[in-house]
Amino acid sequence: MAHGNVHVARIYDEAQDSKGKRVLVDRVWPRGIKKEDAHLDDWLKDVAPSTDLRKWYGHDAERFDEFKRRYREELDSDTGKEAFEQLQQIAGKGAITLLTASKDIDISQARVLADLLADFR
Repeated sequence: MAHGNVHVARIYDEAQDSKGKRVLVDRVWPRGIKKEDAHLDDWLKDVAPSTDLRKWYGHDAERFDEFKRRYREELDSDTGKEAFEQLQQIAGKGAITLLTASKDIDISQARVLADLLADFR
């Protein structure tokens, strides 16, 4: 999925050089992936949802709208703002792929971040 130069993909998908910088936006390292095999340009743990929010959400599609609202509130905190600004700086230099281990990227934090980045472009 893409918003202009902002793409969203699963970390388990094959890396595509044409999709720009690869940034993992999960707080927890994905299972079964060796760091040297991830082909990451960056890992921004602090831009990911808090552990409490992630556990509450559980990738339940019915909770996605409320998750987005709560997640955006977290991104308004000092730590969240700083991490999102880092992400904006990376995205401002060209194409970017936001990576997540989530099974359904359409209801993931990576999708929320892609939408936010598209709003700031």
